[in-house]
Amino acid sequence: MIILGDIGNTETKICLVNNNDKITKKIVIPSKGKKLSLLNKYFKKLDFSSIDKILFCSVVPSTYKELKRYFYNKTKVRCHELKELNLKKILKIDVNYKQVGSDRLANAISVTQKNKNFIILDFGTATTFDVLIGNNYKGGIISPGIQISLNTLSDKASLIPKIDLKKITKVIGKDTTSAVRSGFFWGYTGLIDNVVNLIKKETKKSFNIITTGGFSKLFKNSISKKVKRNNDITINGLIKASKLIK
Repeated sequence: MIILGDIGNTETKICLVNNNDKITKKIVIPSKGKKLSLLNKYFKKLDFSSIDKILFCSVVPSTYKELKRYFYNKTKVRCHELKELNLKKILKIDVNYKQVGSDRLANAISVTQKNKNFIILDFGTATTFDVLIGNNYKGGIISPGIQISLNTLSDKASLIPKIDLKKITKVIGKDTTSAVRSGFFWGYTGLIDNVVNLIKKETKKSFNIITTGGFSKLFKNSISKKVKRNNDITINGLIKASKLIK
């Protein structure tokens, strides 16, 4: 059995994967705050002696250190972080290696195919675009996250309440709520379409587009390009990368 984890700024996904690369258990916990009591609860019946590999991708170093210590104490198995592995065996990385998030590399590893190009659009704490040409990770774009932007707007503007984002058919809002929903829904739709077009123009390539993250379902049918949604993309990348651990 393998333990795989994706530590994001907001939440952490931890999965158990069997020898056939199938996810047998998935839990989601907050990346900050009390975590160990939740892990003890969710893994109460787990036979930790059955674990032979542990691999994480992380953008929160303090949380990774805490979970690394927790799982080592339980399993006595070394915990690896994705960027510690020799990723060049499966992915050519054409960017500043120290500055690219390991979650974004995991996403790229998940879909890499020699003769196909991908744009991975991740609706996470930030809204990110990652560009993959064949097995070459070319880099990407980081734009403001939707939920953080919504929260900031309501926090800073006294007359704008907390709003849950929904799909809206009309552009012109008739009240504050519909106006904000329109601005965010159609604003991000336009941002996505424009960025994708600029990537295609700059690279002179065509791309398959994959979306993931919290708002991926909301935008799936509003983007002008055909997209495929995959919310296990990061974990699937970790599954492939775990083969590098001997």
